[in-house]
Amino acid sequence: MTSLAQGSRFFDRRALSALAHMRFTTAHRVEGSYSGRHKSRQQGGAGEFVDFREYSGGEDLRRLDWKLLARTGKSFVRLHQEETNLVCMLAIDASESMAFSGSKLRTGSKLEYAQFLTTALSYIISLGQDQVGLAVLKSRLEDHLSPGGTSAHVMRIMEQIEQIKTVATTQSAPGLRELFERTTQRGVLLFVSDFLMEDLDETFAALRLFRHRGLEVLTLHLIHPEEETLPQGSSFRFEEMEKGGSLSCTPDEFRDDYQRRFSAHQAMVRQMTLAAGCDYRRISTSIPYLESLGGFLMERSG
Repeated sequence: MTSLAQGSRFFDRRALSALAHMRFTTAHRVEGSYSGRHKSRQQGGAGEFVDFREYSGGEDLRRLDWKLLARTGKSFVRLHQEETNLVCMLAIDASESMAFSGSKLRTGSKLEYAQFLTTALSYIISLGQDQVGLAVLKSRLEDHLSPGGTSAHVMRIMEQIEQIKTVATTQSAPGLRELFERTTQRGVLLFVSDFLMEDLDETFAALRLFRHRGLEVLTLHLIHPEEETLPQGSSFRFEEMEKGGSLSCTPDEFRDDYQRRFSAHQAMVRQMTLAAGCDYRRISTSIPYLESLGGFLMERSG
């Protein structure tokens, strides 16, 4: 990476050096455009041996198993599991709720956490000679960059991530559907969101479209600690970030009921994710992003 990536405040090469040996891997077979290290759906070529198939006239004779022919007099072709590159699309929720940073000024917003996390991921993915793309989801799809693997492309992704600003919207499904229409390659969709949207059912219906096309879908559910457990104090003003409006009250008046409802929402998001055939990972913004990323990559590696 050169000066442009170094100029992103979300890119820390020195901090990421501890994770440079790790790779973003997929649990499912993927399709790519050139030979790499991820298993492909297609069989044949020079990857890991998986089976034999009877030779058909006109095929390349170099694929024949000559030793087997000499032993048995029968013509068989060795089938291999090709290795291919990974194509990963990073989709970031940029709705206004992602701007929440809590009551403590030193705490960054959920969007900033997502920016650090996805900038680091784009770097790790590129180190593995894989391809990465970017989609920013607001009321519609914005700042769409198709997957690529060059240094210049990754630097452009980092630049776009740094420039993300939130907007007042309560919907993610329209942007996801537009992204689906532009998606031509199978691979991985990684959706980073707090899942505080009104169109939750439509959002997961859109994610199922990607699964039906054969993509692996990973959801990273970002949760701020002050969303999960209301802050301690005698009086607070709570502001509605998507539609405006505020409420002044004492958190103790409804703390238990709020925490029950928020826990139920988390459980519902996880259940809907798994029901859609997607992978789910909950991430608290109270945990340093490098620690979350390291655990995520280790989990993906099996």
